[in-house]
Amino acid sequence: MNIYLLAAFCIVVFMVLLFVVSLVKKDMSVADIGWGIGFVLVALVTFFVCGSDRFHQKIVTYLVFIWGLRLSLYIGLRSWGKPEDFRYANWRKEWGTTVVWRSFLQVFMLQGLIMFINLLPVLVVNNGSSIMNSYKVLYPIGCVVWGIGFLFEAVGDWQMYMFREGHHQKKAIMNHGLWRYTRHPNYFGEAVMWWGIFLLSIPSGYWYIAVWGPVTITYLLLRVSGVTLLEKKYEGNDAYAAYKRNTSAFVPWFPKGEE
Repeated sequence: MNIYLLAAFCIVVFMVLLFVVSLVKKDMSVADIGWGIGFVLVALVTFFVCGSDRFHQKIVTYLVFIWGLRLSLYIGLRSWGKPEDFRYANWRKEWGTTVVWRSFLQVFMLQGLIMFINLLPVLVVNNGSSIMNSYKVLYPIGCVVWGIGFLFEAVGDWQMYMFREGHHQKKAIMNHGLWRYTRHPNYFGEAVMWWGIFLLSIPSGYWYIAVWGPVTITYLLLRVSGVTLLEKKYEGNDAYAAYKRNTSAFVPWFPKGEE
């Protein structure tokens, strides 16, 4: 079975189901909750259907399982009992009577396409049984890189969650913990994790296909849906402007004045 067609089929079915749920709940935020689960689904299906039960396939599938499950649980906890995310709420107002078909195409199907591209390193691994022994050294390196990224994302998310629970002022700025060294430790961590997965995929061959996964997610986090979009939300906030002047946007570094 063609692993790429299988992955595309799973993603389309999953995204259609999420879209139906969003119509029932009148809340497009379910796309964010389902994001990690979609990766887990595709990783597991391709591993059991197309994989050959090799150790490196188990590693990659297991790491994606951990990441996706944690992310979906965190977003679900963070969103519980709260209104639709500000991004989707704004689009709902802008799209008006076209919200149904535009949300289907521009939210769910577009995210499905991005999910497919991001999963390319996983598909490369689960599609091949042979490995290039000379590149096996990349397995421990890839796991370490992934682990660093996971810590940044998980710890950063937890620190922000605890901060929001303790501060009810909308203009309060989180600048402690990992957020002292980067304005977006969670986004930085996610990008690093996928570069770790890419390193793990190189011994399976077809690195030139797999590399599009981390390249895409890094670009989106930096220029489209991550850093750029979120920081627009804080335009006009003087406290955030000061935080922005002193703190690295993405790659962790010492605050200005402490270098």
